[in-house]
Amino acid sequence: MKYALLVYSIPGAHDDLPEDERNAIYGEYVALTQDPRCVATAQLEPISTATTVRRDNGQRLVTDGPFADTKEFFGGYYVVEADNLDQAIEWADRIPTVRLGGAVEVRPVIDHPGAEG
Repeated sequence: MKYALLVYSIPGAHDDLPEDERNAIYGEYVALTQDPRCVATAQLEPISTATTVRRDNGQRLVTDGPFADTKEFFGGYYVVEADNLDQAIEWADRIPTVRLGGAVEVRPVIDHPGAEG
């Protein structure tokens, strides 16, 4: 089964780390992408580049920034193959964001027949 691991980071969590430690953490992210069970992954541009689309009284409303002002921001995702939720949780716990005070939301992915990805 596929699981989406939605990575919610704390802005600046890497900034105060020594360069060698920061590089090691980035290496951990890369290693996760190279695991054959990793089906897809993407890192998002900074939250400052976000645009949100809503409807207000039937009119499209486009605003700069994210939908909600929160401590953590959605910074990227992994889609992984796992036999069960416990394995997916183990995967999520390997993502450095968790150690740095962020969170990873784990959700099963619905596979639609004929859909790519």
